[in-house]
Amino acid sequence: MSAYLVINPLLLLFLVIAIGYLIGTIKIKGTGLGTAAVLFVGLAFGAANPEFNVPEIIFQIGIIFFVYTIGLTSGPAFFESFSKNGWRDIGFVMLMLILSTLITIIIYYLMGFDNASIVGIYSGSSTNTTALAGVIDMVNLRENGNPKAIHQLVVGYTFSYPMGVIGVMIAIKIMEKILKVDYNAEKIMLRKDYPLDENLTSRAIEITNPDIDGKQIRDIIKEHNWNIVFGRIDSKIHGTILSNFDIKLSLGDTVIVVGVEDELDQAEKILGTEAINSMVYDRKEYDIVRIFVSNPDVVGKELSSLGLHEKYHAVITRIRRGDIEMLARADTILEPGDRIRFVARRQDIKGIQNLFGDSYHASNKIDLFSFGIGLALGLILGMVEITLPGGLIFKFGFAGGPLIIGLILGTLRRSGPIVWTLPYGSNVTLNQLGLTLLLAVIGIRSGNTLLQSLHDGAWLNIFLAGTILSILSSMLSLWVGYKLVKIPFSLLLGFSANQPAILEFATDITKNRVPAIGYSFMFPISLVLKILFAQVLYLLLV
Repeated sequence: MSAYLVINPLLLLFLVIAIGYLIGTIKIKGTGLGTAAVLFVGLAFGAANPEFNVPEIIFQIGIIFFVYTIGLTSGPAFFESFSKNGWRDIGFVMLMLILSTLITIIIYYLMGFDNASIVGIYSGSSTNTTALAGVIDMVNLRENGNPKAIHQLVVGYTFSYPMGVIGVMIAIKIMEKILKVDYNAEKIMLRKDYPLDENLTSRAIEITNPDIDGKQIRDIIKEHNWNIVFGRIDSKIHGTILSNFDIKLSLGDTVIVVGVEDELDQAEKILGTEAINSMVYDRKEYDIVRIFVSNPDVVGKELSSLGLHEKYHAVITRIRRGDIEMLARADTILEPGDRIRFVARRQDIKGIQNLFGDSYHASNKIDLFSFGIGLALGLILGMVEITLPGGLIFKFGFAGGPLIIGLILGTLRRSGPIVWTLPYGSNVTLNQLGLTLLLAVIGIRSGNTLLQSLHDGAWLNIFLAGTILSILSSMLSLWVGYKLVKIPFSLLLGFSANQPAILEFATDITKNRVPAIGYSFMFPISLVLKILFAQVLYLLLV
């Protein structure tokens, strides 16, 4: 069997991926390796036979698929952070990286590591596979694939990786107790600045407050800063109608509002009382429909630009993107694969379906033209040489170039007729495929030399160094961010969650999506900077 796998590298590759994925689904006390298990299975196969190998192009395809899809999905949040908090969040991420880099340099000198091992430890303790891949890519370009350096990089990464996950979790629990964090209070405070729509529901409210009588919906929402959407209105004057910002509410009207429970509670206190005879299930004149966004003509455009109110008697209330359900707002930008929920007159439903496409098949198709052009631009940027102070030559390579282009194109969403964004499901699939490919290749190639490290005992120092780096840098970052920079702890957890398992852990303890907001804002920034920092560390620490 072993000899057969040597001459059939693709069979070897997918066998490693399949076994690794299966092991990654195993959880102990709620925590598992996830996709990273593919790396460890690859290491096991590589250790079993030094002749096992996979073509280099598989590694290259894996890394560009992985980082480009991350860029496309994270681009809007990346640039939105500038408009919301200016340089505060960006500066803090820089500070986090500087702290961890300084601790890395101290460990390098105190414990006597070589540059490749310490960079591997730096990448592993932050569970940053892309940074590791970026340095390996640089070694391939600058040192003709120096096998010793790549071996030391992978060994450092592999033995520091476990504490890169567990260490951050330990630091979070320690600092949570020291700082006496109130997650619920933070969630309420942050809802004013971030869309934290979760567990959306609807409620019928009868207008009984005389202060509301004669006021436009626009002014009511603006006055109370509500994060809700008005749907149908049972008007005493006009009968059953659909809401818009210009409509004036009157005493005795019944309105359907959509939002989270506590927001609806606040709205009810101001508007009146919950209606006994609800319109929620009344579909005589209006119906509630869910349709897919598959028409490329509407993708990348704001809802307000579609002129829906001018063409049809309809109101969009919610949009589901992946597993997240959001309130529909005028500035919401549609993406392929979105599932919108709207209320409309029965005779308008067919026209609205035609407008948005409503084809599940089409909503999941990839525009190979825009996908190919985007990857090509990323590869071109990756080849550009940048001269750093001291005469060092730096390239973004296969990791950095496609990521940066992905961030830009993901933010643009479309350029004229070209739609850059991918359907949510397709993006997730390509991202997962890319990550598993590059992890499998790295593992298979480095397994045999990793076995030697187990024999000579070098892994003990690496594990110790990774533990110190992970816990100490996380605790310092959380304290500085919370006490000095005044960032809510829930957001800080997202900033510190450099691995999906940590994000899941943070979400479990906060019981809300605030960590996910921090994660989506800061992940692309830290990913780009860690790629750069890892390569600079490798070049400087000689």
